[in-house]
Amino acid sequence: MSLELTLLGWTLVLALVQIFLAAAVLNKDFGLKYNIGARDAPAPPASVLGGRLRRAQNNLFETLPLFAAAVLIAHAAGRENAMTRLGAELFLGGRIVYLPLYAAGVPVLRTLAFLVSIVGLVLVLGAILRPG
Repeated sequence: MSLELTLLGWTLVLALVQIFLAAAVLNKDFGLKYNIGARDAPAPPASVLGGRLRRAQNNLFETLPLFAAAVLIAHAAGRENAMTRLGAELFLGGRIVYLPLYAAGVPVLRTLAFLVSIVGLVLVLGAILRPG
């Protein structure tokens, strides 16, 4: 299996970590009764940490389909190269750094980590969109 596909797999693991991390904090915020119920009523207010973890999860889920598609297209088209490997490394690395920075409320570095992941995505896209 290529490094790009392996890194995509680890990005999916990160997505699961973010789901369960946010769920654990939000379960404490909302209470078990609300979480196991039908959730017909609006949710109680989330804690600052719970809100940050949910937003970080949503942010990953906005870019993950693009990254997954780009990696899969690069693989299927035989376009994997040093640029796609670097791109996949930057995407996952940026996303790993982004999570604790967002949870801690660090504004500028969090944005830089996000931009690193976007640069990684653009590198993978560049490899599949170049002519030839």
